[in-house]
Amino acid sequence: MANITELKGNWNETKGKLKQQFAILTDNDLLLVEGKHDEMLGRLQAKLGKTKEEIHKLIAGL
Repeated sequence: MANITELKGNWNETKGKLKQQFAILTDNDLLLVEGKHDEMLGRLQAKLGKTKEEIHKLIAGL
């Protein structure tokens, strides 16, 4: 997955694509806060039923 700086630069676009693909995701689920990257990934894992690696691949593929 892209480093956190690259991810933050494109996060609004990525967030919109994730919400289109997975309607159950909310803005709160996709909140990218400094130092809380793992917490966000954990929320996505729980909501989508995917592993951390699958989430990384999903985000990288958008």
